[in-house]
Amino acid sequence: MIRHLWLFACCVLLWWTTPAATQGFAAMVSPPRFELNILPGKSRRAVVEISNRALNAAHYRIRTADWTLARDYGVQFSDSLQPGSCRPWVALERPEVTVPGGGTLRYRFEVSVPTGAPSGECRFALLIDGAEPTLTGDDAMQLPVTGRIGVIVYVAVGNSAPKLELFGPTTSMVNGRRVPALRIHNAGNAHGRMSGYLSGTDARGVKYDFTPSDFPVLPQDEREVFLTPSTPTDDQPTLSYPVTVRGKLEWAAQQIGIDQTFE
Repeated sequence: MIRHLWLFACCVLLWWTTPAATQGFAAMVSPPRFELNILPGKSRRAVVEISNRALNAAHYRIRTADWTLARDYGVQFSDSLQPGSCRPWVALERPEVTVPGGGTLRYRFEVSVPTGAPSGECRFALLIDGAEPTLTGDDAMQLPVTGRIGVIVYVAVGNSAPKLELFGPTTSMVNGRRVPALRIHNAGNAHGRMSGYLSGTDARGVKYDFTPSDFPVLPQDEREVFLTPSTPTDDQPTLSYPVTVRGKLEWAAQQIGIDQTFE
């Protein structure tokens, strides 16, 4: 059961070292995700804006990390270099920054793809950590907490592209509701995301619009794309199966028509 869906639509991850929410870590970033296209032997510089919504100045540490995508779409970061990591291609402006209260800092990083690098996709994360723990809680118990934002960066090298293949209908539990889903395999060498406009009816004849989830399908991976139903008056309806869904799914410059029944 998918009990939570990480924010991969925007690819920004924010968490704390304790379950309590902290008021001291008030960072926001923009854009939340980078998708860069770089030819071998070329470089490209990008800028992330780090905003501090707190009243006082905040200190942040910034570094790169490798990451993997779990089956529940959670992200697992790794400080150690993983096989095939392209983090050595990345140059950061500086390892620590200070952002005044209510201020915004433009932070630069650069990716230099070596000459002769094969076509494919390079992926890494920029981790922005609070440099100093802050206290949260009531007068009886104050807990130190540390905030973090992870910004996902995709680098398409050369002629890389997704190649998504549809393997058939299924259903999945998403936030306590059973929804239609499609099994998708990516046979390409870059990640892909589904979009499109779908409509359908359930066993009672009720008409719905369906929105495909836009979580990434990484190269050589198979994932479920969830089809979330809605009506003009209800954005969390309960479906009666079987459900028929028709329309077009799109990714990159490709599209595929679907006409599926979900039992």
